[in-house]
Amino acid sequence: METLRSLLPSINSLVVFEAAGRLSSFTAAAREMGMTQAAVSYAIRSLEDHLGSPLFLREHRRVRLTEAGERFHADVSIGLSHIQRSAQNLRAVATGSHVTLSCSTAFAAFWMVPRMARFRADLPRVDLRIQTADRNLDLVGEGIPLGIRGGDPGDWPQYQSEPLAPEEIFPVCGAGYLAGRDRPEVAADLLAHQLIHLEEPFRSAATWKDWFASVGIEGKRVPRGLSINDYVLVVQSVIEGQGVALGWRHLVEGLVAKGVLVRLTDHMLTTGKGFHVVWPRDAALSRAAQDVRDWLLDQRPGTSGTP
Repeated sequence: METLRSLLPSINSLVVFEAAGRLSSFTAAAREMGMTQAAVSYAIRSLEDHLGSPLFLREHRRVRLTEAGERFHADVSIGLSHIQRSAQNLRAVATGSHVTLSCSTAFAAFWMVPRMARFRADLPRVDLRIQTADRNLDLVGEGIPLGIRGGDPGDWPQYQSEPLAPEEIFPVCGAGYLAGRDRPEVAADLLAHQLIHLEEPFRSAATWKDWFASVGIEGKRVPRGLSINDYVLVVQSVIEGQGVALGWRHLVEGLVAKGVLVRLTDHMLTTGKGFHVVWPRDAALSRAAQDVRDWLLDQRPGTSGTP
């Protein structure tokens, strides 16, 4: 069986090959890697000789991958990216102060951003990077230590988790919405109002039909209205007086406390699910990531991190 060492002149030749193929230029690859153009050309030629196949077509003032070179470059790029990510993770565990938190845009905007001054005061040496996406990212595949997930712990067997907030939902409107309107006091009163619907494209979310069903009102009676696929825009529409929307308590309670939003009716839907801090089960967290995780959990009501 041929070993990798016998097939390749050196592992460094793969790094050179990846850069040259990505940039379609030996000169640009040399500049990126701090080598001479002659050294890059020699490394590529040596790799081709060992493999017995041309990897590049040399043209006037540029190079391009051959068909075989394209296939080999795709595999090499994937392999090197995995090695790079693993090395970065190991370095982060040992020395890193950079911590990435994956979450929804709504969580970042309405939960995390209002607490950032407190975060910086409590963890001044941690460089927090908030990465939002319209779907839950693969933390292991993306090399991300921490995430926020909604659901039940059993939904993520590959992660460890701790509860951050229960899923509790009540209707909200903007501060000026009730001017000239009767305030809805019971759930049935809301059927006569403009309802704003969240239509989540990738994450499951409770709906107006779910909320009305929890008080015994059939879904077919729920009127359609404005539908938006981003919760930040839902809340912005409510603030602008466009109608009434469902408010997830852990996201909107700060806006309610400030008077920006108004809670309507006494009924609150409690789904039994919750929002959790999660981290990969089989990956060690850096000291900084542990500190961020613990800080997030300290923000729960009744813990030391809350007033």
